[in-house]
Amino acid sequence: MLSTLRTILKDNWEWRGQIVRLSLFELRKKSRGAVLSWAWFFIKPAMYIFCFWFALEIGLRVGSGSAGGPPYILWLCAGIIPWFFMSDMINTGSDVLHRYPYLVNKIKFPLSGISAIFTGATMIVQLMLMAVLFGIYIVCGMPFDVYLLQVPVLLVLLFMFWDAFSIMFSQLSALSKDFANLMKSFSTPIFWLSGVLFRVDNIDNAVIHAVLDYNPVTFFTKAFRAAFYDKYWIWEDVGAIVGFLVVFLITILVMALIYKKFNEEVADVL
Repeated sequence: MLSTLRTILKDNWEWRGQIVRLSLFELRKKSRGAVLSWAWFFIKPAMYIFCFWFALEIGLRVGSGSAGGPPYILWLCAGIIPWFFMSDMINTGSDVLHRYPYLVNKIKFPLSGISAIFTGATMIVQLMLMAVLFGIYIVCGMPFDVYLLQVPVLLVLLFMFWDAFSIMFSQLSALSKDFANLMKSFSTPIFWLSGVLFRVDNIDNAVIHAVLDYNPVTFFTKAFRAAFYDKYWIWEDVGAIVGFLVVFLITILVMALIYKKFNEEVADVL
C-alpha cells in the first residue's frame, strides 16, 4: 500500500510539468469559442449565488448573523464557493478517465496524473472565485485577521482530499459507469443535506451532528465559514476535525488499494 502511494506521488511529481500545462489547456478548452471567454467561470457561479441569496434572504427572510453583524451574503458565499469546486469533483472528477481516454491509450499517462489534471484545472477556477470572495469580504467591511490564515491550509486540504477522491472513483467508474452515475445522483442530495445552505450547528439532534461530522462537504463548508464569517479556528470543533481526518485517511487507504488492484485493468478497458 505504501509503495502504491509512493508510486502515485512519484508519477505526479515526474509529470508535474505536463499536468500543469494540460490543466491550463483544460481551462482554455472550456472557454474556447465563447465571446466572454473566461468571464463564464464567474458568471455561472454569480447567477447561482444571486438566486440563492434572493430566495433565502429576500424571499424567505433567512438570516445568519445578529443585527449589526456581517451580511448574509458573506456567509452564503463562504460556503457555496467551495461547494462549486466540490460539485465539479463529485460530478466530473469521479469519472475523469473517460474525459481523457487518449492520455491512457496514446500517451500512457499515469492514471493518477489524469485526476490531477482535472483537479488542478478546477482548483485554478476555485482560486479565482476565492479572490472574488476576498473582494466580497472587503466590501462587507470585514477586517483582515489571523483566522484568514486558515484559508491557504484549507485550499491545500481541499485539493488533496478531492484529488484522492477522484483517483479512487475514476478507477471504479472506468470499469463500470454505474459508479459515475451513482456519484452524479448523489450530488444534489449531498448539496441539500450537507449544510451548504443552512447552519449545521442549529440542528438539535446529536445523531445528525455525528453523521455530518464525517461528511467532508460539511467539514469544508464549516471550515471556510469559520475563517471568513464565524471567526474561530476550525480545530476548535473537535468532532469535525476528527471526522474529517478519519474520512481522509480511509479515502487514502481505499484509493491506494483500488489503484493497486485495478490500475493495469483500467488501462486495458479504456
